[in-house]
Parts: sequence; C-alpha cells; structure tokens
Amino acid sequence: MSYTVEPVIKNSCSSIGEGPHWDAASQSLFYVDIKRGDVHKWNSLTKEDSKMHFDYPTVSIIVPCAEGGYVIGTTHSLSHLETWGSEKLTVWAEMEQGMPTQINDGKCDARGRLWSGTMGKELSPGIVAPELGALYSLDTKRILKKHVDKINISNGMDWTSDNKTMFFIDSTVRKVYAFDYDLESGSLSNQRTAVDFGEGTEPQLGLPDGMTMDTENKIWIACYNAGKVVCFDSETGKLLREVKIPASRTTSVAWGGANLDDLYVTSCRHGFSEEQLQTTEALSGSVFKITGLGAKGRQANNFQG
Repeated sequence: MSYTVEPVIKNSCSSIGEGPHWDAASQSLFYVDIKRGDVHKWNSLTKEDSKMHFDYPTVSIIVPCAEGGYVIGTTHSLSHLETWGSEKLTVWAEMEQGMPTQINDGKCDARGRLWSGTMGKELSPGIVAPELGALYSLDTKRILKKHVDKINISNGMDWTSDNKTMFFIDSTVRKVYAFDYDLESGSLSNQRTAVDFGEGTEPQLGLPDGMTMDTENKIWIACYNAGKVVCFDSETGKLLREVKIPASRTTSVAWGGANLDDLYVTSCRHGFSEEQLQTTEALSGSVFKITGLGAKGRQANNFQG
C-alpha cells in the first residue's frame, strides 16, 4: 500500500513535541512542547499554528473539556484552562509533589476520565531514574486515583473498540502492557505484556513512546531514537508494518483529518548538536502527517468532568 509522509508543521517544537490530540469539532491538532512549557493548536483548515506558554518546567498534556476549556498537565498538576489565550490555570489535582518526577502523557477513556502517567526526571535524553513513575486516573468528579506504580517512563495508552482492554507503554522496559478494563468503574486488572520490543531490537525499533489504536484494534507506536512508526497486532504482539519518519526521535501519534485516516506524528528536537540540526535532524521538532495507510482511528475522547 502506498503512503506519503510530509512535515505539515515544520520545526514547531524546540524541545520535545508530544501529546497530539485531534479535535474533530475544530479540525485542529493540539500538542505540547514539553520542556518549553508550550501548548499548540494547529488548525488544519487555515494551517495556522498558535501557541500558549506556561511557566512550568514541563507541560505534557492538553485535552479539551466537554464543558469548555482544556485540561493541561504540567510537571506535577492537572489544571483547567478556561479559554484558549487566557493563560490562567486552575489546579484540579496534584501528584507526587516534591518528588523528582513529572507527568509525561495522558488520554481520556470513553467515559471521559483522564488517564495520565509519571516518570522520573530525565538524566539524559530517554534515560531516567528507574521505577519512580506511576499511572493515575482523574475521574469526572476530579478525584485522582493511583493504579500502577514502579513505572520507569509512562507513555502511550489507548483502549480497544469494546473498551474491555487498556494498553499502556513503559518505554524503558520496551513493553506495551495490556490490562482488563472495566469502563464503568475505571479499574484495571490482569496486567500482562501485549507487545515486547525484544532484546537486541533497540537499534531497529528504539524505545516505544506514544501510541494510538485504529478501528481494527491494531497498535500504532512512535519509536523514539528509531525514526519510525510501527504497527503491531494487539492480540499476537506481531510486528505488522513500519513507516520511516525523517526525524529520529519520533515521540507520539494521533489519528486526525476529516475521516480520521491521517496519522499525525510528533517529534523531539531536544538533545541534538547544531551540526545534526543542520543536516540529518533538520526536520526534528516537526509534526508529520502520514496519509494513505489504509487504516483509520476513532475520535479522541474529551474530558467529561
């Protein structure tokens, strides 16, 4: 199958582009520039990329709220931004205050709960102090609950179409975990490994970072340090496809476009030399769009609290 890869927002992130969320209502892509403290909104119709800055060490999540505004994930807090451009955050929940950790990724389930994970502070790009992270949920009454601990780098997550299985990535151990998921209660059970990137494959596959699922429950993962997006069978763990991206530190993926059949890919510009940024990594920090994959996603869930 023929597909194309193009940088649709060139060099928009100066640190780590992450957290893409497609908003169908406005046909816009929201994403973050983690270490810059910026959140972006790219309008796919006008091609305008607007951004807002928050004075925190890291900003890692932006998800629209059903009742207006956005949930913003900063270093240790989940907060509400009332309107785009207001810049005033109201803290809804705090986690791991005083710990050498930070919130790293987040996504809402079909009931509108926000799931977010933490990680240890980076010692160098992709390297963190081990087992300091955890996985949390913020329910629609804004009650925070911890579900899993001793995580290294919390990363991508998503659910099957029937909402009975949740997948979650711990990047350092290079695994995608599966959990039985109870949508009504928002509880996890029966943790197991769904995809193991495998010993000796790091030069080819890098670290699993952000992920999304398509309508056939295939898992699409951005491979940090490998410059590619890969697709796995969620039931067998078999590698099905690879798509090369012209930026080696690919970070996350999200379905978007009018038919949800375009795959948007964020990337990292942080940690490269000036020479690399002028040559092999010239497009790092860009947002890419893959078209013609022959697959499509589901509409992203907004926060319902």
